[in-house]
Amino acid sequence: MTSSSPKRATSRSRSLKYILMLGALAALPAVTTDMYLPALPEVAADLATTTTAAQFTLSGTLLGTAVGQLVIGPLSDRFGRRLPLLIGISMHIVTSLLCAIAPNIGLLIGLRVLQGFFNAAASVVAIAVIRDRFTGSDAAKLLSRLMLMIGLAPLLAPTLGQAVAGIWAWRAVFYALALIGVILVIIVWRWMPETLPPERRLSRARKGSPKTGEPGGYRILLRDRRFLAYAVIPGLAMGVIMSYVVGSPFVMQEEYGLTPGQFALIFAVNGVAMVISSQINASLLSRASSSGILRIAAPILLVLALALPVIIITGVGGVFGLVAGLWLVLGMQGFIFANATSLALDGYGRMAGTAAALLGCLQVGLAGLISPLVGVFGGSALSMAGVIIGCAVAMVLVLATTPAYRRGNGRGQGRRNRRLGAGQDGTGQDSTAEAGQA
Repeated sequence: MTSSSPKRATSRSRSLKYILMLGALAALPAVTTDMYLPALPEVAADLATTTTAAQFTLSGTLLGTAVGQLVIGPLSDRFGRRLPLLIGISMHIVTSLLCAIAPNIGLLIGLRVLQGFFNAAASVVAIAVIRDRFTGSDAAKLLSRLMLMIGLAPLLAPTLGQAVAGIWAWRAVFYALALIGVILVIIVWRWMPETLPPERRLSRARKGSPKTGEPGGYRILLRDRRFLAYAVIPGLAMGVIMSYVVGSPFVMQEEYGLTPGQFALIFAVNGVAMVISSQINASLLSRASSSGILRIAAPILLVLALALPVIIITGVGGVFGLVAGLWLVLGMQGFIFANATSLALDGYGRMAGTAAALLGCLQVGLAGLISPLVGVFGGSALSMAGVIIGCAVAMVLVLATTPAYRRGNGRGQGRRNRRLGAGQDGTGQDSTAEAGQA
């Protein structure tokens, strides 16, 4: 009994380090976006451009991430997780340094697209690594724990970005992002194990040659209506988040008259909502299914979103009323992202990188297409609320009209999915064997 206690303590310590490492990787795209937020009005003024053009430096990053995941995901299935990850983060460092010296808004937008493309390696590999080792509710629980790390980005990144930009101007933010990339490269090189050994990697033959008779990985996923239904939902959830992220600097600072420091504080407070809800979700998964939580959370999100224009028009509570409404809306994302992601990845253990890439592409791509609508519709608080409502309505419709929703508990995988490794690590062994370590 005594001898087993140190072993359990060591296992918990290793598990915590593993979650922190994956969380730092998964949070890199969010940090890249959120650290830059308080300086967005300064960027528009310094480069003599419009608010909408400045917002495209955020949307461009999202679109670059969407494309990058489609490329990097399959590469990680063929060459392992570490190599694409190290290359991607290294190029993130290079593009961050180039952003710091960009002379005009056009070049900055282009470099931000490239920055998003390369740091996609961090997020897609982090999700694929989880699917390499865990399935089902265990994967959903770990994803909820990662939301704690991702949620820290809006807590800390804007404040750090405001401090850096306040002392050295907005360009220094990109030097800080480059430094973060250097730290992540060292961490991955030193401590991240390879979770996809050579015998489990997908060669060209295994992915789509006449020898196997299987279509390409993306063709399999695009034919799976269940996968697509669950994959769209995190994209709409990210659309809610990014509509807030893109619109809030101008709404809070120009419409409501807050200072950059006050905005950074409010942004951090709203980030707490996602941290709290994601941890509650992890606890609920011990008693409820992912699909059950998801079906309840989406309608609640819609009701809360509909309350936002009421708060804005009536002025109830002023800025504090709006912040409270946004806090509740953003908090619901903790019940949506992890559960929908886990349900989408179920059944694709042997092509986790490709599945995570398409899921991430839909997630970031939808957010990149949706978030500019805030600026297009005027950039006001009502514009931001309207886009958020649209995302919530679409999310409920997806759940209410797709076969995946009608099947309810998400257990109908189909023969093709089981062949691809549902609940297995690709070698015929149960990948949940290590779940107890989480």
